[in-house]
Amino acid sequence: MEKPIPNPCWRVLLLAAAVLLAGPPPRTAAAAAPESTRESAVVRAVRRAGPAVVNLSTVTEVRARAHPFSGFASPFFEEFFRDFFDPRFESRRQHTSLGSGVIIDGERGLILTNAHVIERSGTIRAVLQDEREFEARIVGADPDSDLAVLQIASPERLPAIPMGRSDDLMIGETVIAIGNPFGFSHTVTTGVISALNRSVRTDERVYQNFIQTDASINPGNSGGPLLNIEGALIGINTAIYAKAQGIGFAIPIDRARRVVADLLRYGEVKPAWIGLVVEEIDERAAQALGYPARRAVRVRAVEEESPAARAGLRPGDLLVTIDGKRITTLDDYYAATRAATAGEMLEIQLWRRGEPRSLRLRTVEFPLERADLLAWEGLGVRVADLDERARRSFRIAAREGAVITEVRPGTPIARAGVRPGDVIRQVDDSAIASREDFRRALVRHREKASLVLLIQRGEQGYYLTLPLRPARQQAGGGPREGAAPA
Repeated sequence: MEKPIPNPCWRVLLLAAAVLLAGPPPRTAAAAAPESTRESAVVRAVRRAGPAVVNLSTVTEVRARAHPFSGFASPFFEEFFRDFFDPRFESRRQHTSLGSGVIIDGERGLILTNAHVIERSGTIRAVLQDEREFEARIVGADPDSDLAVLQIASPERLPAIPMGRSDDLMIGETVIAIGNPFGFSHTVTTGVISALNRSVRTDERVYQNFIQTDASINPGNSGGPLLNIEGALIGINTAIYAKAQGIGFAIPIDRARRVVADLLRYGEVKPAWIGLVVEEIDERAAQALGYPARRAVRVRAVEEESPAARAGLRPGDLLVTIDGKRITTLDDYYAATRAATAGEMLEIQLWRRGEPRSLRLRTVEFPLERADLLAWEGLGVRVADLDERARRSFRIAAREGAVITEVRPGTPIARAGVRPGDVIRQVDDSAIASREDFRRALVRHREKASLVLLIQRGEQGYYLTLPLRPARQQAGGGPREGAAPA
């Protein structure tokens, strides 16, 4: 008897059932490859850095003085009423601004941001990528570099981006900016480095040594990180240049590192002192000295007992480079010296008597006692704290400021009519509440050829623009027009 032949349909059904029970076949390396190529270096950098970027929200109490001429007075009168009008005539309102920051130390909860982001702030809130929210306190701020350090308290270690380096940046290399423009949290933009060592002029001051990039940096991005393609922190973004379109600027992290060190140690940046009075000379003067350049910066004078004097710099030396930065204008000189902090060693290349020379100079903190000397010899005044005794002696109405106790005859400030008992309320953009404030303001602005002082006498105030001459220079006396000390 013959055996029945199995129906082939059953074989097909059994095979299909086995395939279904076994599940989908494993993906091969070839199938996974297209998805893995999407994870670019930018994606990896953002993934690592994103958790350390914070959204900063500041609540500020804005006070507006009300006076009979509000809305009609000139800027001078608006300033006058702001300083001297009865503070009871004020309206107050709350203003919230947004910015960014980056955690640079997760153990201590330290955040690096721009100084203008937290300027005149009240309560500062820091919100992380995972939506955790902290109240931040200001450790220190430096308006000259537009940097500030905040601190938040967390029971656990926070994500952080270690500071990298910016001395090896290349024109054209890819950079990544992360921030919170217009309140849109953790926005990522990319671009390339367009230029280095840029000077940026704002309404208030000139910032030096910026990184220029075409990565979009808008209000809210300020204070956020600029990363290289490897995810290293190379700069702090800043949106201080309102006219920029398609141009972004960032503070190099090497500069930020030195500022952070001072802010953490002192709560402020200690100005470095070199002790040079310099001037810019034209091509004809440079060639007469055998120097092959169209412009040059010449040492006009060397201050006594200064780092420059100890290093061997002399009047007449031409500065070629400072720490590798070419010096051909006063702006170049300021950019190189202002980037230095107290205690830093500088390599200086110079031109002396037709020959190149090099030397090393260690900067020191500008001694505050020299501020008194600068006030007397540079401005022509001595000042004291405005205490109760001074108020009675000079019949002073002001409650804050530095009272002038002596005026040197024959100086511009004496010829302007300033006399003992007048009170200094402001030096340039620095408010003066005490003698210490006045000394610090002189140290801060000592490189300028002139200063604007707000002087109060009785209930009235007026502004004076006065020349500032460096104190006790060696050989050559006071600097000519265009010269400046550092």
